[in-house]
Amino acid sequence: MAIQRTFSIIKPDATARNITGKIISKFEDAGLRVVASKRIHMTRAQAEGFYAVHKERPFFGELVEFMMSGPVVVQVLEGEDAVAKNREVMGATNPADAAEGTIRKEFALSIGENSVHGSDAPETAAEEIKFFFSDDEIVG
Repeated sequence: MAIQRTFSIIKPDATARNITGKIISKFEDAGLRVVASKRIHMTRAQAEGFYAVHKERPFFGELVEFMMSGPVVVQVLEGEDAVAKNREVMGATNPADAAEGTIRKEFALSIGENSVHGSDAPETAAEEIKFFFSDDEIVG
């Protein structure tokens, strides 16, 4: 397996409950390393731009409003097969379907307030990382 980078967001529902550290520990315990991280409050332009792929979907407006509702932690994770590993640690989008021990099983409030976002493919990860980070902000 090759060392990869992937993108992660700790969402407003999780930052509001002060569980950022618990979530980061789950990534680190799984062998992923945080190589870039910052806490931001997304602007409308950032939220709409980041989730533009969902623009035609009925939940787009609600998603944008949610992501602007409070601070988030955007981060770059690095490790062996990082994209798949991150998705495994996050668990299924619906917390009711998520495996025991995953972030969403333990911390998500609902399908919408599911505590974390993670890239779904290496190509997506590269795009998402560039959306929030410059090369000199990634110190792996």
